[in-house]
Amino acid sequence: MSDETIWRSEYAIETSANAETIWTIFCDVPAWKTWNAGIEQIDINGPFAAGTWFTMKPPGEEALRSQLIEVRENACFVDETRVGDLVVRVAHRIESVGPGRTRIVYAVDARGPQASEIGPAVASDFPEVLASLAKLAETTRARESDQR
Repeated sequence: MSDETIWRSEYAIETSANAETIWTIFCDVPAWKTWNAGIEQIDINGPFAAGTWFTMKPPGEEALRSQLIEVRENACFVDETRVGDLVVRVAHRIESVGPGRTRIVYAVDARGPQASEIGPAVASDFPEVLASLAKLAETTRARESDQR
C-alpha cells in the first residue's frame, strides 16, 4: 500500500481582459511579485518556455525551484515544483467564455507525501491572487485601449 496522497482543486475568476493581455502579464515573470502577494522574490533562468527553471521565494519561507513543463501562448502554462517525493503542478489556464469575457483558472495537482496538507497551503491565496491578476489585466487592457 502506498502512502502517496493526491490533492486537486481549481480556482477561477472571470474578467473583461483578453487572453493576450493576460498572457503578457504571465510572461513578465519578474513582475509577478507586484500583483501576487505570495511572492517576495522570483527569478527565471531563461525564456518563458517549457523546460525553463525559475526560483520563487514566498514571504518568510525558503525559496522553491520550479520548472515550466508546458507553455502554450495565450492559452496555458504549467509549472511543477518537487520537494522530495512531493510533486505540485499548477496549471494556469486562459479560457474564452464568450464575447469580451475570459476566465483565468489555476488548477492545482499535488501528489505524494503530505499532498493533502501541502496542496491547500499552496493554493490558500489563489482567490486573492486571481482577483489581483484580473484587476491588473483589466487596468492594462483599458490603458491599451486608451492609447489607440
